[in-house]
Amino acid sequence: MTDKHVLGIDTSNYKTSIAVVKDGETLVDIRRFLKVREGERGLRQSEALFQHVQNLPDMFAELREVFSGKIDAVAYSTRPRSVEGSYMPCFTAGSGQAVSIASALDVPAVGFSHQEGHIEAVLSAFAERPEGDFAACHFSGGTCELLKVSQKKHETRGASSFANLNGEGAFWDIEITGGTKDISYGQVLDRAGVAMGMSFPCGQELDLIAIEAKNCTDDLTRINVQDAYVHLSGFDTQIRNTLHIIQNGMFSFIREVFEKMSDSIILMLVQNAEKTGINRIYMSGGVSSSRFIREYITGRLAEKGIKVFFADAGLSSDNAVGTALLGRRYLWD
Repeated sequence: MTDKHVLGIDTSNYKTSIAVVKDGETLVDIRRFLKVREGERGLRQSEALFQHVQNLPDMFAELREVFSGKIDAVAYSTRPRSVEGSYMPCFTAGSGQAVSIASALDVPAVGFSHQEGHIEAVLSAFAERPEGDFAACHFSGGTCELLKVSQKKHETRGASSFANLNGEGAFWDIEITGGTKDISYGQVLDRAGVAMGMSFPCGQELDLIAIEAKNCTDDLTRINVQDAYVHLSGFDTQIRNTLHIIQNGMFSFIREVFEKMSDSIILMLVQNAEKTGINRIYMSGGVSSSRFIREYITGRLAEKGIKVFFADAGLSSDNAVGTALLGRRYLWD
């Protein structure tokens, strides 16, 4: 193993993240949520981009307070997914900084998709990497996808001076095999939380309430799942319509929201396993960091012969660790 330090940068629509990794070890992991005005359910891309530009200089200063070593490469997120037409302006903040830093240091800069970074972050939590094809979930604030991930043979680049490299698709071919046909689980939770007066993003606060709730209401219809796909906009509307008539038992209602969502996730994963023949599933994205969902689905899926893998919550949500680790693998492993 080579002794290399890789700086990772990820600028999603929710969070500014930077990290430094050495081999498989995370030395620095700094993240900042983007600020959303009270009552709002997210940010326009122009606002997200502006906040990233404001955040990054302070975060790099914080980085230097805790890390004084040499940076041997910079890895960064370029866009949401490695497919034609995938683009979000917020990622240009991180990619511009990454290429500038790498050029000034005369080290390689390598770009990956945000989704690839999520997958790598979760895989890094386990001593043994999967062999052959595997399934992955990317359940986040704006994404709800089940993925078939096929391994590709990779040859180490070993770049020693500045080059702006495209590492997307170097390790995997990724095919969407299930997910949502409209909005995501994360959007359902954020819309419900904001309607209840919570600050965006709302998933973590709602998750804690669902865990603490002693009872569960029965006000919502189940989420229909077909061929590992769901439609969630009707469930979202039903939640917010029901909020107007609930007088008591809000904790119990929130628990029901999580139970209905978890039941649909179980059905999705079972149908996906039947469709693809893959029964090992790695969970990524902020929704996958929900303690309630983790505990609810793991045992029930095991009974059906499906093994589900969760990293810790920090590696499930938006981060630059996975991106940095991809850069390390692409250049030197």
